[in-house]
Amino acid sequence: MVNWKDYAPFTGLLIFGNIENLILASQGAVAHVDPVILSILSIIAVIIWLLLGTYGTRVAIKYADYIEIFGGVAIILLGAQSMLEAMGM
Repeated sequence: MVNWKDYAPFTGLLIFGNIENLILASQGAVAHVDPVILSILSIIAVIIWLLLGTYGTRVAIKYADYIEIFGGVAIILLGAQSMLEAMGM
């Protein structure tokens, strides 16, 4: 049985990380990447993150505040990059 309380400190990253995954997938679609290759790579990335998140949570829980800060910064930077590229900058 999964104890959801262990994942509570990472809720923000889970939500915004999924949004960022959608942004990156749309960038691939706009860049005319083969949808099959994009799908396969996305599924592989999700499985890797699932495994890392499942087994790494026990270790990372003591660093949750720092991870959330750095993860949030990375999500903001990738989102900004996506918007700038969409505007042709």
